[in-house]
Amino acid sequence: MLRVENVSAGYGNINVLNQINLNVNEGEIVTLIGSNGVGKSTTLRTISGLLRPTEGRILFCEGDISQMTPHRIVDLGISHVPEGRNVFPRLTVKENLEIGAYIRRDRQEIRKDYTMVMETFPQLARRKRQTAGTLSGGEQQMLAMGRALMSRPRLLLLDEPSMGLAPLVVLGIFEIIKEVNRQGTTILLVEQNAQVALQTAHRGYVMETGRIILADSAGALLANDQVRKAYLGE
Repeated sequence: MLRVENVSAGYGNINVLNQINLNVNEGEIVTLIGSNGVGKSTTLRTISGLLRPTEGRILFCEGDISQMTPHRIVDLGISHVPEGRNVFPRLTVKENLEIGAYIRRDRQEIRKDYTMVMETFPQLARRKRQTAGTLSGGEQQMLAMGRALMSRPRLLLLDEPSMGLAPLVVLGIFEIIKEVNRQGTTILLVEQNAQVALQTAHRGYVMETGRIILADSAGALLANDQVRKAYLGE
């Protein structure tokens, strides 16, 4: 579904990604792990069009999206939940979700997806008239994910969904991620908590200083001594 081929990107004169290669197959959860500042979030921003590659290309369903605008990439079926959630705090839960479907015109299908999101996130259903700024951190993360799902993506990019959340809330969020995947959405996940990310994903990539240094099944990475010492605290 997604192929990132020899992609470099950065900010101004600062190069962050150095010819990275990764792929995501339809139906998978793939995780990208690594220390802070190595380029994980930059990778997602480049895929979603917020940054343009300086070299290489990005293919989605065999079409080159490397130079496309973010709204066109959303229209093709990629949604990005950025680090920090970024809900609209003064709008209600329902209004935030409706904004997620702004590019769509199929009203009947939008209503079906709204119902699906409320069933997937029952806590949001109980708070649909509540303003987003009054929700807990975990609920705001659910809302950000639900809003992204309202565009009916084929590929969901998740950036640090566990950030700032209590351990029990994190477990709940990752159960929801697995359920979203079971419902048919392919997921590329950036996550600082390598243990829970690899327990959730099918495959994984390890990034260091803008480069992919390891790629394997999630189970193999969990058993890898280098990964265990560097990212699992062992």
